[in-house]
Amino acid sequence: MIRFKLMLQNITKQDLNKTVWVKPQYLKENRKWYIIDATGMTLGKLAVKVANLLTGKNKPHVCDFWDCGDYVIVENAQKIKVTGNKLQDKLYRFHSGYKGHLKEIPLSRMLEKNPEKVIMLAVKGMLPKNKLRKERLKRLKLFKGEMKGYEHLSPERI
Repeated sequence: MIRFKLMLQNITKQDLNKTVWVKPQYLKENRKWYIIDATGMTLGKLAVKVANLLTGKNKPHVCDFWDCGDYVIVENAQKIKVTGNKLQDKLYRFHSGYKGHLKEIPLSRMLEKNPEKVIMLAVKGMLPKNKLRKERLKRLKLFKGEMKGYEHLSPERI
């Protein structure tokens, strides 16, 4: 593990074409916890920040086929903002599978009813569409109000 850290610090131009191979056990053991307060943040910008942390794009050993992202906690999900007329115009569509059972819910009602689902769907749309997306979404924790139950992990506030 110490050798790996030293190797990442001493990368030269000749090493840029070489892939840094990291053991899956190292990736799972060294995941960090982050807290993001969604108060006053735009929905899209929040989703981009969360998706980047879930995929691990802030790490030097990021790779498409590794799940090297971190855990993300989003609190105050109901206090996000959107620009333009999205509160009335943006629709969430759900279909039961039967003919004529298409349900359309506007963003304003969705924010009142289930604001965590709005953020989860936005982040889900920004993650790569592959087999790792389900695992990454499991590491996303959403709360309407303040965070509860994760203080013992000493998460870092962003």
